[in-house]
Amino acid sequence: MATLIEDIKTQSDWIVRAFKSDDLNLDYTIRSFIEIDKFISKHTKNGQAIEGGRLNTNFGPILFSIGAYVGETIIKVAPGSKWVTNDEDPQGEINAEIKLPDGGTIWPIQRVIKRVRNGPEDSIYIYGFKFTENFVNEPFDSSYWTIQRENDSTKPWWKFWK
Repeated sequence: MATLIEDIKTQSDWIVRAFKSDDLNLDYTIRSFIEIDKFISKHTKNGQAIEGGRLNTNFGPILFSIGAYVGETIIKVAPGSKWVTNDEDPQGEINAEIKLPDGGTIWPIQRVIKRVRNGPEDSIYIYGFKFTENFVNEPFDSSYWTIQRENDSTKPWWKFWK
């Protein structure tokens, strides 16, 4: 049986290939998180997979794979970052964390779940950019703001707390 770290690496590579089949390029850069935000917006609504969409089957495993990719990317762009996992934890896949070189801790798999649940307000790109901006000399990609989702207009602007 593989360790959680081995699963993370395997699933990260798998999601890169899966996205490529949809002409989405995941290249282990923070900018590639925009593709993840687009994918999640396209295939979810109100925290659920859209019927007939890519997340309609294997919802949990795909979210784990996306979170594994997010974490692996952060580790690649922020040298000194590392996964901290517990193979004995029954919820180890969700609780996998990354220790950043500045001492901070992040939970990329939990963030992907929050992104699905809460929508664009929990953007993967903004998350990755903010946590790595001190390690990477990569400017903010303002094309991120053009990501639109028809479903987002159903949430009134004044319901920011939900």
